[in-house]
Amino acid sequence: MRLVVQRVKYASVKVDEKVVGKIDNGFMVLVGITDTDTKETCDYLAEKLVNLRVFDDENDHMNNNLESVNGSLLLISQFTLYGDTTKGNRPSFVKAAKPEISKPLYDYFCNKCESLNIHVERGIFGADMKVELLNDGPVTIIMEK
Repeated sequence: MRLVVQRVKYASVKVDEKVVGKIDNGFMVLVGITDTDTKETCDYLAEKLVNLRVFDDENDHMNNNLESVNGSLLLISQFTLYGDTTKGNRPSFVKAAKPEISKPLYDYFCNKCESLNIHVERGIFGADMKVELLNDGPVTIIMEK
């Protein structure tokens, strides 16, 4: 599983010109799933994500996590995170899990994050989505297991 985590002031995702997910302060996270991922992978990364300390404290040091800043998550499925460009100029996506594996794990990951007392908004799995955000910092972290 691969996460691209961006600390944001706000983020939203649209499908067919309709906003389907929107947050203010928090993380916009692109979620890539490969065929070796499991519920245990999701559990591990959900815990790491919600406890990631990259929000500023009173001394402008990155010491605060989502809960301490009342932050939210916008989670967006993104199979292209497993695009392999080592051969040629057209990415191969063979390392991305097929939808019958990735959709249940994406849903499980979203639910796990919610169970950790964090407000979660989502994109729509498999949809053509338009994402808008204001990266704060900018702070972008790649997490993987």
